[in-house]
Amino acid sequence: MRPYGRAGRVRREKWANRMAILGITLVVFCLAIAINTKGADLRRSDREYAAKEEDLLQQVEAEEERARELEEYKIYVTTKQYAEEAAKEKLGLVNPDEILLKPSE
Repeated sequence: MRPYGRAGRVRREKWANRMAILGITLVVFCLAIAINTKGADLRRSDREYAAKEEDLLQQVEAEEERARELEEYKIYVTTKQYAEEAAKEKLGLVNPDEILLKPSE
């Protein structure tokens, strides 16, 4: 039997209040777990992006160095020294005042 009167109503209200507090606590606990999990995912993604950024910065530096080398090579190709070296290596030509010595076999 259910108690009637004021005492029964007070007990039911206390029980309902306890259940409400328990429910709210459970919801807050679940939200805390969800936020912590999402935060861990974001921290991991941040580390991955930082590593990618570092790698890309190194690639940019390497390409800038390569561009400087190509610019220097472009200037070198227009010199007389390059033309002489190319003629000697690729065509086997020599200057008129040079003497070629071939090793005897």
